[in-house]
Amino acid sequence: MWQQFIKWLENVQIPCSFQKYFGIECPGCGFQSALIALLKGNIYESIQLYPALLPILSFIILLLLHVKFRFSWGSVTLKILSLISFLLIIGNYFYKIVL
Repeated sequence: MWQQFIKWLENVQIPCSFQKYFGIECPGCGFQSALIALLKGNIYESIQLYPALLPILSFIILLLLHVKFRFSWGSVTLKILSLISFLLIIGNYFYKIVL
């Protein structure tokens, strides 16, 4: 069942309209491929494709838990995760443009 879900995800990937119209990748390019690689268990490949995926997923999970349980450290950690995600997205984007 899990393999079927991953194959379905591979078949329904949304093409990047930014790349289609402007000819360069957007800051979000690679997210879907990295998520599929992560679901397959290829953590290193996932990080290579889109370094910000793990911090973004951690942010989403922590945000949902923080809304429910109101951790005392939750808001500070969410801010740190959002900053890390932002820096990784921007850094990876410029790295892709330069190379």
